[in-house]
Amino acid sequence: MTGIAAAPQRIGERLPLLLGLLLASLTLRPQVVGLGPLIPDIQTSLGMSHAAAGLLITIPVLCLGVFAPIAPVLAGRIGAVQAVTVAVVLIATAGVLRVAMDGTTGILLCTFVLGAGMGLGNALMVVAVKERFADHPLLLTSVYTAGIQVGSAFAAVLAVPIADSLGGWRATLLIFSLASALAATGWVLLTRSSRHERPPGVFPRFPLRSRLVWVFVAMFALMGVIYYGLTAWLPAAYVELGYSQASTGWLAAIFNIGTVPATIAVGLIGERISRRRGLLVAASTMVIATLLLATVPAGALAWVLFAGMANGAMFTLTMSLPLDVADRPVDVGAVAGMMLFFGYLATATAPSLLGGLRDMTGNFNLVLLCFPLCALAYIGCVATLSRARLQRGVRQL
Repeated sequence: MTGIAAAPQRIGERLPLLLGLLLASLTLRPQVVGLGPLIPDIQTSLGMSHAAAGLLITIPVLCLGVFAPIAPVLAGRIGAVQAVTVAVVLIATAGVLRVAMDGTTGILLCTFVLGAGMGLGNALMVVAVKERFADHPLLLTSVYTAGIQVGSAFAAVLAVPIADSLGGWRATLLIFSLASALAATGWVLLTRSSRHERPPGVFPRFPLRSRLVWVFVAMFALMGVIYYGLTAWLPAAYVELGYSQASTGWLAAIFNIGTVPATIAVGLIGERISRRRGLLVAASTMVIATLLLATVPAGALAWVLFAGMANGAMFTLTMSLPLDVADRPVDVGAVAGMMLFFGYLATATAPSLLGGLRDMTGNFNLVLLCFPLCALAYIGCVATLSRARLQRGVRQL
């Protein structure tokens, strides 16, 4: 097996880089997740339809896919650590500039640049784990996915209170952008002495003919439709049912908070169970939770907590799959890049399409029923992932 991993070290000797990965991952979702509870205010402020407002979620999610294949190429040029620096600086800078924009066009343009940073950073995390922590893949995957989930949870909890206290949705986005700038600074300081390692002339070859990786693509797309669909429209759906905007913000918050303990649990015990079994349990929980959200709204706080826990486990385990089926960091990056590229391209259409479905039907009933159906389809994909199939992998790219 060939590779570029650093010489073996105890995990404590890599603690600055581990903490840096956690900080960097905190920047990857807040400026999207925090928009969910604020979409009604943004629509009023900018005069947007439901479908148009969905672009504020669709553009970053689209970028998560479009820029994913570029991430392993950039890592091959300058190393995964330096490439993550580029990503987090883009996120912080574009976030601050977006707050200063007056028109819809400028806001959407900055949202695109911000999404580019998110797309690069999201895919680079997998490469960095393989490059620097190949001896603890699932543990480190759970660390950075926990960071993503924690950032999402804080964004969901604080979005509406900040807007109410400081004068509107722009104040919320400014606070999130400044927090991203602080996290980016922490990443730079913690990794400034990290060695730059890359294989000269090695670039990713994407496994377009691998049926296994296409299964990963389908799984990621279905999971993304559930997550970003709920993020975009669950608060608005419950506002229509008579809930206050503040209380629907808590629904989004609990959904994201629930992901954190599940992500940590996967990191601690995930190696003791098969990927297939863990994914089936998580997806089955998602089916039940989202069906109850659609049909029994009185128990929404409990249902959304279980949905969040299911999402945390599904996301962490799905993101670990490229680490299981490829050896070299560049090949892991190729598998992850393909999974994220096609997965997010499919996911990116979900907020606007679901918003359009709401516009056509006049309510969110059919929109909410889409989520348990996606979870059932996810279970169908997982059922094809035998241990032997994962072990065969796609090791020669």
